[in-house]
Amino acid sequence: MDIEIREIQKTDDPELALVIRQTLKEFKADKPGTVYYDASTDHLSELFKVDNSVYFVATRDGKVLGGAGIFPTEGLPADTLELVKMYLLPEARGHGLGKTLILKCIEEARKKGFKRIYLETMAELEKAVKAYGKLGFALLDAPLGNSGHHSCELWMVKEIV
Repeated sequence: MDIEIREIQKTDDPELALVIRQTLKEFKADKPGTVYYDASTDHLSELFKVDNSVYFVATRDGKVLGGAGIFPTEGLPADTLELVKMYLLPEARGHGLGKTLILKCIEEARKKGFKRIYLETMAELEKAVKAYGKLGFALLDAPLGNSGHHSCELWMVKEIV
């Protein structure tokens, strides 16, 4: 796959919102308390203007395949960023693109001086949970921070120093 990974642009917003919502619907995870219903999902380029945040978009021939980002979610420890909005279209899965995006996010967080990456997910996203585990994310007993995504019942963290 000849894929470009770059930072988000305003023109990506509609396609990314579609990727996120289609993926959640595909896995029957399109429920209240998820990004499916967040108004910010339609304006990700604005959301990722916050200090210490960045969102990477994967494209092929100009088509958005998905993306992933890091964000200083409210209430997280000062040394921790959250891995957020990691979604890929079905045709982009199974080729290592998800891993590439996650590693890019981890490297960016490390460059910014952070020591840990936290994420929230759902049991419905079983393959993603396994992939996170393979990348060294460990399950937690309770959430960190205040993402507002009360339907995410799995919380994971990875030391990145």
